[in-house]
Amino acid sequence: QVQLVESGGGLVQPGGSLRLSCAASGSFLSVAAMGWYRQAPGKQRELVAATTSGGSSNYADSVKGRFSISRDNAKNTVYLQMNSLRPEDTAVYYCKADVFERLRRRDYWGQGTQVTVSS
Repeated sequence: QVQLVESGGGLVQPGGSLRLSCAASGSFLSVAAMGWYRQAPGKQRELVAATTSGGSSNYADSVKGRFSISRDNAKNTVYLQMNSLRPEDTAVYYCKADVFERLRRRDYWGQGTQVTVSS
């Protein structure tokens, strides 16, 4: 079994910054892609940013230039640095990991962390 534990959400004023972390733990061989998604009230879950184990990454157009994704492969941890936050960034942010286990490859999700951007 694999667990993803997220941290770093909270309340921040517009223009502020937050850093989210997500650590994968449990019994598995390796972690391939890791990413962050978000879901605002009444909206569908959307990709924010994702990165491969090789270091390539992609971002939603709405966060390019403001958010930065990175990972520490040795710790199986992915980070999302969020700068210049806007009220429209308010959402529950979920971590997702593409995990190679002994007999299968499977996606796992974290429990979500709330990010609220408000004055």
